[in-house]
Amino acid sequence: MHNVLEVKNLSFGYTKETLLFENFSISLKKGEIKAIVGASGVGKSTLFELILNNVKASSGEIFTASCSQVFQDPYSSFHPSYTLLNQIKDVAPLDDLEHYLSAMNLDYQLLLKLPHELSGGQLQRASILRAMLMKSELLLLDEPTSALDNVIQLEVMHMLMKNIKSMGMLLITHDLELAKWCADEIILL
Repeated sequence: MHNVLEVKNLSFGYTKETLLFENFSISLKKGEIKAIVGASGVGKSTLFELILNNVKASSGEIFTASCSQVFQDPYSSFHPSYTLLNQIKDVAPLDDLEHYLSAMNLDYQLLLKLPHELSGGQLQRASILRAMLMKSELLLLDEPTSALDNVIQLEVMHMLMKNIKSMGMLLITHDLELAKWCADEIILL
């Protein structure tokens, strides 16, 4: 099985004196969940920005298969003046929409609203819904369940884990217990 993510000898720092990453490597295959765990400010979200090529590494190589992501702040993930459904249709087929709506306890009517009309938890589930509908081989999850209550968090994580065969997941979390529960490997930063 081929890697859906390959990071080799990555080095990066916002200044030359202070490196967040030095010769950092990670690989991820379909069917795997790896968790990046660490305190605020250690570079967890920066790692995703490097993987997505939004920030340039000082050195190293990064390969990603088709990729979708779920950001920590769902309000920054959607344009404020378009309905959620329009934004989802722009990037993903709606083939499995009913399945994922049910799995995440979301009502179709919510997708007809603008982002500011939803709670943070509803919007975060819509962000996860969009990422799942994109059917990417790599799913980058930055604190995907932090805005959810415990019951919904468990339901969403179960749904993600049921779909792991078709993708690899890289999860950023500060929640070590969540990482221990779902991840095949934990990388502490």
